[in-house]
Amino acid sequence: MKSTIKYTNEPMDDIKLIPDFLPSPEELAFKEETVKITIALSKRSVDFFKKHASNHKTQYQKLIRRLLDEYVSRQLPR
Repeated sequence: MKSTIKYTNEPMDDIKLIPDFLPSPEELAFKEETVKITIALSKRSVDFFKKHASNHKTQYQKLIRRLLDEYVSRQLPR
């Protein structure tokens, strides 16, 4: 049997509020329009993404897409 947690009414130490950094449900549900293309990449690059995709149990194309999207978002004016 689990032991019951006993709370006390003691003052807390300094509390640090962290701003909300998580995306909203609307942002998570949003699916950006994609365009299929054909691109030739070096074997070295593809092997790199395949290795890391395998380690994280995802698709290597998704890693490449996310990398490109991140690059573009940092290039656009805010």
